[in-house]
Amino acid sequence: MLCSLHLRDFVIVEHNHIEFASGFTVFSGETGAGKSILIDALSLALGGRGDASVVRQGKEKAEIIATFAPPASALSWLAEHDLPTDESLILRRLIDNQGRSRAYINGIPSTVGQLRELGALLVDIHGQHAHQSLLQPHAHALILDSQGQHLTLSQDVAQRWQAWQKAKQAFDSAQQDSQAHEQELELLEWQIQQLDELGLVEGDWEQLTAEHERLAHAQSLLDGAAHCVHCLDNDEAGALSALHIALQHLQSLLKHDPQLEPIYQTLESAQIACAESLSDLNSYLNSVELDPERLAQLEQRMSMAFDLARKHKCEPEALPERLSELEKRRQQLQQSADLAALEQTMLQAKQHYDAAAAQLSHARQQISSQLSQQVTAAMQQLSMEGGQFQVLLTPHEPSSHGNEKVEFLVAGHAGVKPAPLSKVASGGELARISLALSVIASQAARVPTLIFDEVDSGIGGAIAEVVGRLLNELGQRHQVLCVTHLPQVAACGEHHFLVSKHSDGQQTVSKIQQLHTKERVEEISRMLGGIEITATTRQHAQEMLGLRTS
Repeated sequence: MLCSLHLRDFVIVEHNHIEFASGFTVFSGETGAGKSILIDALSLALGGRGDASVVRQGKEKAEIIATFAPPASALSWLAEHDLPTDESLILRRLIDNQGRSRAYINGIPSTVGQLRELGALLVDIHGQHAHQSLLQPHAHALILDSQGQHLTLSQDVAQRWQAWQKAKQAFDSAQQDSQAHEQELELLEWQIQQLDELGLVEGDWEQLTAEHERLAHAQSLLDGAAHCVHCLDNDEAGALSALHIALQHLQSLLKHDPQLEPIYQTLESAQIACAESLSDLNSYLNSVELDPERLAQLEQRMSMAFDLARKHKCEPEALPERLSELEKRRQQLQQSADLAALEQTMLQAKQHYDAAAAQLSHARQQISSQLSQQVTAAMQQLSMEGGQFQVLLTPHEPSSHGNEKVEFLVAGHAGVKPAPLSKVASGGELARISLALSVIASQAARVPTLIFDEVDSGIGGAIAEVVGRLLNELGQRHQVLCVTHLPQVAACGEHHFLVSKHSDGQQTVSKIQQLHTKERVEEISRMLGGIEITATTRQHAQEMLGLRTS
């Protein structure tokens, strides 16, 4: 259950720390005092969306800390996510004035998604506008599936519906495009054949151009290399002969001046290098041949490559990559053009949808009858004697919502045929039916803490007392927190907090304080109405509180 809630610089709350107990707790206060701020703060601690607007004006950040006595499901979740487990579970949320958010679970930095996932095991919040969804027929399926606790199944149906529609669209598109695909495939086959005949692979183009350059200039290369040989190895004026003569002269001079030794060694190295170069040039001359036939073959292949590169609007060296792209596209078209395979995929997807939708229909049939009886029974308690609630399941074309249309019907009193809620229910009736749904759902809820945010809106008089008793009974099985404006509901609470707003002319601050017996009498007297609280009003309030304990 929720043990405490700590707020700092949140909206108009400067600082507040609230300790909670088990049972039924009510929050009251004048309109605009900030009663729903508590719900908003707790929603943020449980992973709700927040922005800079929640930070109190002039402050750097808002802080919300919610402490829980964790149920077994929460302890298992913590263990699965390698987060520390303890007797207390502390959720902390910080939001700064730039809208940046930080979240912590038991002091460990966590994601908002993790807060939300864990929060779903701790608290269930019923908002004050829940009855509005009853006017929207498309929301009835969601409400029914939530009540039946088979939302996972309905989500699975929606996913399988999407998969079926995607497969069907692929099949239909392939049928429509089959002729265009055939034409494109013919073109691809011709293009791929041409590139295959060229036979270029990665790196081939560089080798081709190098070989072509060598063969195209073979005679020049031979003549040039032969001239270099002549320059090096010429008895009369060759470089080797000149170096040999110079070395002989230096050798005869070394005995007179040793400083010539480095020069001698340099010339000797030059002689060796010239001799090696001469040997390499002779080997080169022996390897280079005039091959007009090979040159013609290369020129023909390069001409074909240039021609294909121009057609495909790329460089010749990019042709192997282009071939790979065309082959991939051919594979895609062959797969998409396989109508039999696509049809089989579509039929399998439909079978998967049909199986899940049938299972959902069965689950809805079971819960619809049960829910109809439960809400009808609750209506009798909520001053709608003889009224009837009915969940109507009508076979419908398959959709993401399943194979049936879900519609809520109601008869406000005996002798009237049930009709759609949106056409016959008044605002007060809608509020009471919505409350009944919330209470019925909460009775089966696995979370320990239930919060009702002004779900008694549109209800008054004797009905309000019944609502208070219903929530009090619910508090015997769960921790129930209720924001209310009705004195009859507030009087049924086991614990009572007052939310008040104060201003010093410069800033407005909201405060929350727990009320004890005398203070509760004053607050319930205020809630009963009237400009001035009289002795009669106080006596009425005391009687209401006395009824609660009798």
